Amino acid sequence: MLAQLPPVLQSLRLPLRLKLWDGHEFDLGPKPQVTIVVKDPQLISQFTHPSLEELGAAFVEGKLELEGTIGEVIRVCDELSEALLKHEVDDQPVRSEHDKETDAAAISYHYDLSNDFYQLWLDRDMAYSCAYFKTEQDTLEQAQQNKFEHLCRKLRLQKGDYLLDVGCGWGGLSRFAAREFGAKVLGITLSKEQLKLGRQRVKDEGLQNQVKLQILDYRDIPQDGRFDKVVSVGMFEHVGHANLALYSERLFGAVREGGLVMNHGITAKHVDGRPVGRGAGSFIGRYVFPHGELPHLSMIAASISHAGLEIVDVESLRLHYARTLKHWSDRLESQLQAASTLVPERALRIWRLYLAGCSYAFAKGWINLHQILAVKPYADGHHDLPLTREDLYR
Repeated sequence: MLAQLPPVLQSLRLPLRLKLWDGHEFDLGPKPQVTIVVKDPQLISQFTHPSLEELGAAFVEGKLELEGTIGEVIRVCDELSEALLKHEVDDQPVRSEHDKETDAAAISYHYDLSNDFYQLWLDRDMAYSCAYFKTEQDTLEQAQQNKFEHLCRKLRLQKGDYLLDVGCGWGGLSRFAAREFGAKVLGITLSKEQLKLGRQRVKDEGLQNQVKLQILDYRDIPQDGRFDKVVSVGMFEHVGHANLALYSERLFGAVREGGLVMNHGITAKHVDGRPVGRGAGSFIGRYVFPHGELPHLSMIAASISHAGLEIVDVESLRLHYARTLKHWSDRLESQLQAASTLVPERALRIWRLYLAGCSYAFAKGWINLHQILAVKPYADGHHDLPLTREDLYR
């Protein structure tokens, strides 16, 4: 039986209570706001050297319980980890093989979990990517519509344009582009569950003549320049560092001369693309996005440029994603009972940590989100973009 905590823990001043399997309780500071209930005696040794991956894994596997609001749990556990690990060497860059079978399995693991589960906490269009908040008062619903419009405006989408939506999810952006801008859209995904619901929503809105959704790997995108515009939202994080060049080449081959390509996705803090330190990035790779890899902005920009596309605009939406994830996390936390009937307990534990933890990570600047707009110039080097951005905000 443990009579007292290791000295290194006794010296901390954190709003944290440790409740042990033997009934002992220890406050690591005044007015605890978070309680960690340790159910496995072997875990106590990890609390002298607690990586975020280890703490998260113990919760996912049911070896400890967390009491307190999920946002406070994330903040206090990060402060615990930082106080004891200080600034240890970050994780090394992840480089893994990405073939069609591996990527399809990874996509299915994450996105085929349960459409009903995602509907609990996403907006009505089920946009599972960073929203765009014009004001702090914007609801999640409004901010996701703002994002759709912002993307379409940046693409200078016109009636009759043929748009390729790479990683279309449940088809929210595809339907918006068709309904609000009069575009013809091909949306592609690797998720069978997303495709099923996405096609139903296209039908429900009577957009079958404008929007086609299908299962298609980005490596199989037609390379005849048939599309006027290409948009990829929240997809290239699954490509992998090794395939960034191929991915960019496929986007280049898909769009006509003078056409525009928009890449919207999460980017790494570190230039070499290694995950954030103390195990947070490793937890995401282990439990949330298997085989996911985040390139730095410079990496994806280099790949896009080498492919022959000219980058004309870059915008960071880091704080927008922190706010988006906070909305998602709050909505899920308010629906935990319903969520528990839709997914296994282990999955729900993963998603609770993932949404709240990623909101914290974006707010802290551990990761970023960039929209990169590029054009495929005509043979003589010119393009049709306006001289300023004024048209985006009219």
